[in-house]
This record gives sequence, structure tokens and C-alpha cells, in this order.
Amino acid sequence: MTQESSRTPPVQDQAAPVSGEGAQAFTRAQVEELFLNAAREGDADLLTRFLAAGMDPNLRAEKGYTPLILATYNGHAQAAAVLLAHGAQPDLQDEKGATALAGVAFKGDVALARQLLDAGASVDVPNAVGRTPLMFAVMFGREPMARLLLEAGASPTLRDGEGLSAVDLAQRQGNTALAQDIRHAAQG
Repeated sequence: MTQESSRTPPVQDQAAPVSGEGAQAFTRAQVEELFLNAAREGDADLLTRFLAAGMDPNLRAEKGYTPLILATYNGHAQAAAVLLAHGAQPDLQDEKGATALAGVAFKGDVALARQLLDAGASVDVPNAVGRTPLMFAVMFGREPMARLLLEAGASPTLRDGEGLSAVDLAQRQGNTALAQDIRHAAQG
């Protein structure tokens, strides 16, 4: 078996791996795990091969993570581009309600946030406790991210499950300049 062919394994639907003469087969679960690992590690070439072989770009992993959530959270723009080009939905949520944009807002990766927004990601999808990407950016001091999200139309007036808005969170963080910018965005 060549190196390249071993990176895109044949799929078996059976519960246990099956091997034939000179061929290595993987279970569906093993193939899915290899696909998700390729997203997590940012291996765009391998992702392309998996997707060409029919893998679902919106596959759900443990905790509801999608390949796009895994790729973007780990800072892999090229892998994200491959997934988006093959139909990955940017607003899918994990089991806690987080989207890919929420993850990059938390991390402060402005370039990936722009990529997701350009691909149609909704700017205000709240997680299970009502926190939006803007709120995550504010909570973790990601000022350039917060400003990008505001420019993209993020609502500065939404409130989380505790009743706090992005302004409240900025004030809690002692970031009066950002709180002021968010207030200005709310006014107009």
C-alpha cells in the first residue's frame, strides 16, 4: 500500500476492521475519527481527500463538535476554507451551543472570524447560557475581535442568561474604552 493511499482508508460498515490480502480496512467509526483528527490538526489535503470520498463536512463528533468547529478553534484557516467550500455549515452548534464563530471569538482570531463571517456565519448565535460571540470577545479581552463583530452587525444589546449585556461584561472587565465603543454601537 502506498503512503498516499494509506492516508485515505477504505471504509467498512462492519463493527470490526476487516483486512484482506495487502489491504487495510477501517471501521466507519475509525474513518470518522481520522477525518475529525485531520480537521483538528488542520490537514487540508487530507480533508480534501476525505470530502471527495464522501465524508460529511457537518459530521458530529463527541460533544457535538463539527470538523469546522475543530479546525477553526485550532486556528486552521486553510482547513476551514476546504470544509466551507465543501458545504460545512458555519452556524452548527456543539452540545453547549457554541458555534465556530464563538470559538474564534474566544480565541481572538480575527482572520478566522472574517473567514467565517464571509462564509455566512451568523454574528449573534447565542450558546446554551445566552452568550454570543461578542460577549466571549469582551469577556476575554479580545478588543479587535469585539470591534470586528460590532462592525459585522453584532447586537450590543443582547443579554445572556444572567441578564448581562456586552457593555456590562466590558465594565466588569474594567474595559471602559470598549464599553464606550459598545454603547456607541448600540446607539446607532
